[in-house]
Amino acid sequence: MHARVKQIVVDCRDPQSLVRFWAALLGGDPVDRARGWSHVEPPGTVRLAFQRVPEDKAVKNRLHLDIEVDAIEPATTHALRLGATRIGETVTDDQGSFQVMADPEGNEFCFVCD
Repeated sequence: MHARVKQIVVDCRDPQSLVRFWAALLGGDPVDRARGWSHVEPPGTVRLAFQRVPEDKAVKNRLHLDIEVDAIEPATTHALRLGATRIGETVTDDQGSFQVMADPEGNEFCFVCD
């Protein structure tokens, strides 16, 4: 059997708004679909899809995206302008640096840099 990841789906309250945040952050064109779905296909990575759910996000994600960037601070500044939130400070260890962020609906992701 051969399996591959086709898309990553994010539950959210407002798919049309959230897809525009992620398209502005990662590139690609936001697409609004039927039944409250939206998606974006950022260049060089898997499709991100957003589906409407009735409940707000309540706890920390069990899965998050690590987004590789050339430099953390400019990426963080850009994401903040788009509506993201910084969570804590940048962490640097023997593996590199990362900054935890949250998208406009509170879904955590990290900017990572070697």
